[in-house]
Amino acid sequence: MVTFVLMVLLVFAFALDSLNQVFRQIFPGMLWITFLFAGILGINKAFQREEAEDTLTGLFLAPGDRLAVYAAKMTVAFLFMLVTELVSVPAFFILFNFNFNAGFAVHVGGFLVTLVLGALGLVEISTLLAAISIHVKNGDILLSLFVIPLEIPVLIMAVQATAGVLMPSPPHVSLWIHGLIAYDLIFLAVGLMLSDYLWEV
Repeated sequence: MVTFVLMVLLVFAFALDSLNQVFRQIFPGMLWITFLFAGILGINKAFQREEAEDTLTGLFLAPGDRLAVYAAKMTVAFLFMLVTELVSVPAFFILFNFNFNAGFAVHVGGFLVTLVLGALGLVEISTLLAAISIHVKNGDILLSLFVIPLEIPVLIMAVQATAGVLMPSPPHVSLWIHGLIAYDLIFLAVGLMLSDYLWEV
């Protein structure tokens, strides 16, 4: 995932002029689109490995709840996303020589919260659909087709919150953060409630 993000970063660095004023406007969208495809790549591979060796059957036969299997998959994917962000965000800022506005220090906490909530939203939806698609032929293709429309609200809110922090005159960042919290809670509840049935779809 980190390798994918860094490759996309290098392509953008050669394709875009970081000194252009338009660059500041497209930077948040570029950042989150990269995270989206990196997350899909990582989560899809994690479930494919389980299906290839049929280790999910062993996990289901082991003592314990299926909810724990689903929660563990989602937690590990979330940690991988956080590591990816931890490595790639500083690289984005350094490589593009991004000039921060005077109010960024005040809103840096909101930026970090946005990264965490955005990563959680991407992981929750991707994990939910990946668990459904593992028993479907060409499930990786179906995962990519269905996950992107459901991720659009997360991307919009995360991009708006990130842009609000990085812009000279930030809008109401808290509004988008609250939207991310609500969206994350909804899909967290849906995934946990359906965890016993996901593997049988």
